[in-house]
Amino acid sequence: MTNPKNDNVLLMSKMPIFHNLSEHALKMLERILIRKTFAKSENIFSEGDESAGFYILIKGRVKVFKLSMEGKEQILHIMEAKELLGAVSAFAGNPYPAHADAIEKTEAFFFPRNEFVSLVKREPSVVMNIMANLSMRLQHFTNMIENLSLKEVPGRLGAYLLYLCKRTGCGDTVEMDISKGQLASFLGTSPETLSRIFKKMSEKNILEIKGRSVRILRRKDLKDIVDGEKVKL
Repeated sequence: MTNPKNDNVLLMSKMPIFHNLSEHALKMLERILIRKTFAKSENIFSEGDESAGFYILIKGRVKVFKLSMEGKEQILHIMEAKELLGAVSAFAGNPYPAHADAIEKTEAFFFPRNEFVSLVKREPSVVMNIMANLSMRLQHFTNMIENLSLKEVPGRLGAYLLYLCKRTGCGDTVEMDISKGQLASFLGTSPETLSRIFKKMSEKNILEIKGRSVRILRRKDLKDIVDGEKVKL
C-alpha cells in the first residue's frame, strides 16, 4: 500500500515551484499541508474571506473571478495543476481579493498561513521558490491587463489563442477546455460577440474551428490583429 505522506512528497517534488527544494524541506511542508478535494462548481473561497492560507492545485481547474454589483462575472484567471492559488493574500495577511470556484473536480494542497510562516523562518529556501513563481504570475497578469484594457475584442481573443499555443506546446491547434461563456467572461465580452468574431475569423481562413478544437491557419494575420494592425474582419 502506498504511503500517503510519501505520495504527497513525490507530488510536490514534481511541481516547478518546489523543484530546487531538498527532501528535508519537502517533508517539512508535508507535515503542515492539508489535502483537499472540491466538486465541480464548488466555491473554494469568496472575495473578502479571511485568507487562512493558500493552495497549490494537484489536478483540476479553478476560475478566479470578480462579481459586479449586478452580479455579472468577470473571470480574472483560469488556474490549472501546479499553480498557486491565494498565495499573495495569505503572505500579506489580507482578505482574498476575488472569488474562486472549481470548474471541475479539483484536488489541492492547502497550506495554513500561520504554520507556513513558522516553517519559512526555519527553512527560508521555501519562500524563495514561491517568490520566483509569483514573479512569473505578475508578468502574466500585467500582459493580461494590457490585453483587456488596450486591445479590441479580436485582439484579446488572438492573444489568448497564441498564449494557449505557447503554454501547451501544441503547435497551431488548441483545445478550448472552457465554455464559450467562460471564455467571453475572461476576455471581457459577451458570448454573442465572441461567436461573431470566431465566425469572421473562420470565414477569413484565419482560424479553422471544429467543435472545441481551434486551428490557427494564418498566424501572421492573427498576430497582426493582436498587435492592432488593420486586418479586415
